[in-house]
Amino acid sequence: MAYQGGGGFGGPREMHKAVCAECKKECEVPFKPREGGKPVLCKECYQKSKGQSR
Repeated sequence: MAYQGGGGFGGPREMHKAVCAECKKECEVPFKPREGGKPVLCKECYQKSKGQSR
């Protein structure tokens, strides 16, 4: 049987609503955003930031 999607614990990933720190668009992320933690980026902004060398 092929393994399909989900988190590493056998179930579907729990998605959490968040607001992107870059574009301020509402998005969903597969982790619980923490107050004062890392800034949350939507998929598009994350891809852009990964593509740039700092």
